[in-house]
Formats: sequence, structure tokens, C-alpha cells
Amino acid sequence: MYDFFGYNHKNIIKLNNNLHRGCRDWAPDLVVNDIFDIAAATQAIYEYQFEKILSKAKKLTNASNVVIMGGCALNCLANPIAYRVFEQVWIMPNPGDAGSSIGAVLAKTKQRVDWTTCSLGYDMGQKDSLESIVDYLEEHKICGWAQGAAEFGPRALGNRSLLADPRGSTIKDKVNAIKQRQEFRPFAPIILEELASDYFDLCGSSSDHRYMQFISRCRDPKSFPAIVHRDGTSRVQTVPNNGSKIRQLLELWFEKTGCPMLLNTSLNIKGQPMVNDIKDAKKFETCYLVKVFT
Repeated sequence: MYDFFGYNHKNIIKLNNNLHRGCRDWAPDLVVNDIFDIAAATQAIYEYQFEKILSKAKKLTNASNVVIMGGCALNCLANPIAYRVFEQVWIMPNPGDAGSSIGAVLAKTKQRVDWTTCSLGYDMGQKDSLESIVDYLEEHKICGWAQGAAEFGPRALGNRSLLADPRGSTIKDKVNAIKQRQEFRPFAPIILEELASDYFDLCGSSSDHRYMQFISRCRDPKSFPAIVHRDGTSRVQTVPNNGSKIRQLLELWFEKTGCPMLLNTSLNIKGQPMVNDIKDAKKFETCYLVKVFT
């Protein structure tokens, strides 16, 4: 039996267990190193199949551009593979079921939309001055930032963020402690778009990195240890010159420090919902002893 892409289903790799539930769901006695090895092997299999599908799609369509959707489109480590096959790549900022539902409605109604922003949620405005936030970051190295409309999707893109100076050797551990995550997990840099290629080897253009969809190799990892993974890569978010508050904050930070980026992660704790309004921001500040600017 062959599918649309011409694959013989007898030759497709099949996994014996549901990895969405975690390795310990089917092997509770696994140690940490075993889990890392399984994760690496699963990633390698996915990347192999992903490139095969992309190559077949290219062969069938002879297209130069591709749109990638579905939960697997959040695999930032694999996504740059698409640029080996296609000239332009679009990954919807919320490519899982929530984003796919928008596409389904548009397909049914035969409409098109020009995607301009992820800021589609509750709008809590902005009252704290940018100068006070930058001054606080210079002194304390870390703060919460909740302003404007909440993002639609799984990424913190500058409206509900925990921000930190990416240059400190201890910042990653501090942020992981607040977020209650494993200490090895990396964080993303948010950077002025026109300077991104000076600090990272980007796939595609700088504008393709506005939604944290691709990993890139950092050119100077020793200077920015808080946003670099152990393999030397970072999940970069670029911010265009669009007049947004996060853009203005980055510009002022760059003017005062000479650093064009900040560490950026979601303003929530592992397993908990994102800060959405003023009440949530005050609660986060009280519970986790992190100053949250609104």
C-alpha cells in the first residue's frame, strides 16, 4: 500500500510505544541518561523521515515554497532541514490544532488572511516606563514583563515574558529555578532583527525567525551563556522595527548596555497557565519573588 507521497507503508519506521506520554510511561525504571538517549534517537528518526517527506513533496510539486503545519512543526531543531529543500518556509506561529482550526475555517469559507501578529489575546495595556524596566534589568538581571495583548500560541513573543540579561554565567540557573525546569534546558534570545545575523547563523532570512520556529548556531556562545544550548544553538526570536513595546525595550537596552538581545521565556511556571492579566501578574510576583512590570 502506497500513500500520496509514494511511500511503501511496509518500509515506514514504527515505534512500539507512545512517546507523547514520556518514556517512563512504558519504562518506569529508566534512568536519566537512558531517557536522553531515547530522546536523541527519536529526534534522529523524525529528522530522517521529515527530510524524506519534504524531498518527496518537492519532487511532486516542483514548488519553491512550503508551509509546514501540525504539532511536529514546533520541532525547532528539525525545522531548518526544510531550507535544504525549499527556498522559502512558512510555519504558522501556532501550528498545532488551534492554528490548524483557523486554516480549516479559511479553507471552508475560501478566504485568505495576511498574518501580521500573534497578539490576539487579552490586552492589559502598559503603564510602567521602559526606562524603569531597563534600569531594573541592569541592576537585578531578571524581571517579569506583562503588557499589551497576550500571544496566540505556545511561544512567549514579548508580551508575557520573563526577561533576563543573557550574558551572566548564573542567569540560566536562576531562571530555571524560578520556572521549576530541569537545569540543562536552554532559553531563547529575543534580538533586534537587523542585528540577528551578526550574532547567529540564521537559516532563511532574519524575518523568518520572528516566532521562535528555528534553531541557529550562536557565533559567540561564551559571551551569551544563558541563551545557548549545550550544542551551541539557540532558538532565536527576531523583532522587526515595528514600534512595538518589546522593540522599544530592546532598543533602549541596546543603547544602554551594547547588548542587542535579552533572554526571553514565558511568564509562567512549569505546568501552570500563562500570566494573562494584572491579577495574575501580581500573584506571580508575590509567589515567586520576581518583579513583574506591567
